[in-house]
Amino acid sequence: MGDMMPLIDEAYAWAVVQDARHGLVARAETAGLTIIGDGTWQCRCDARLTEAGAAQLAALLPVAGAGSPHVVAQIGQSLDGRIATASGHSHYVTGEASRVHLHRLRALVDAVVVGVGTVEFDDPQLTVRHVTGAHPRRVVLDPRGRVARDRTLFSGAGPETFHLVGPEAPGAPGAHRVPVPVEAGGRFAPAAVLAVLAERGMARVLVEGGGLTISSFLAAGCLDRVHCVVAPMLIGSGRPALALPEIATLHDAWRPACRDHPLGADRLYDLDLRAPGRA
Repeated sequence: MGDMMPLIDEAYAWAVVQDARHGLVARAETAGLTIIGDGTWQCRCDARLTEAGAAQLAALLPVAGAGSPHVVAQIGQSLDGRIATASGHSHYVTGEASRVHLHRLRALVDAVVVGVGTVEFDDPQLTVRHVTGAHPRRVVLDPRGRVARDRTLFSGAGPETFHLVGPEAPGAPGAHRVPVPVEAGGRFAPAAVLAVLAERGMARVLVEGGGLTISSFLAAGCLDRVHCVVAPMLIGSGRPALALPEIATLHDAWRPACRDHPLGADRLYDLDLRAPGRA
């Protein structure tokens, strides 16, 4: 009986995850898997599950099977916690397997969010190119409306782009201008960003960069999960992955539930922030 089951390798597991995103379970059941609503899963003893398939299910089913709204961030960093050099060069801190994982995350959400600095330095496409799946809508956070108009996101090609700007700031041609109130520090409140996205049908969100943008969502308590990918690299200087408010002692440090998985030469730390622990 077990030999008749399909092999749950990385590719099959990705298909199961995509099905779970849409509430489909037939493929999983055929392979001997039972998916529980919160993204956890059980496997029959006679199922043919590879190590890579198990890692894929463990890392992505909590995102695909989570209720909506759901907000996840991904950070790709060096061992010493840097995401780029001081000049902003970041291609590539993490390896190819980690970039494939990032594209899978994109395929599981309604929208991918980046700050204006990421658009200026990296000129990203924010599409699903390395995996099968649907492109998310792209969202640029730009309170002053200062982004260069020649960036790829505003070319008119690919999925829709939403340009979130302050009430008086101009929007970029080729994108939907969405005015959002600006806080005293000149930034958007993460909760306000998520609210305007939810109003437009984007409740499942990936916050992709940069470090300051992810930090603001984390500090505001607006993230459900963080996927922190650590590459075996020492940069020694440059831009930190996170910049959070100072704490006095380690008793105030976050110690969320964490699972880790290999991603090629890198390592993924999957942090569940829905009930963050303290030291």
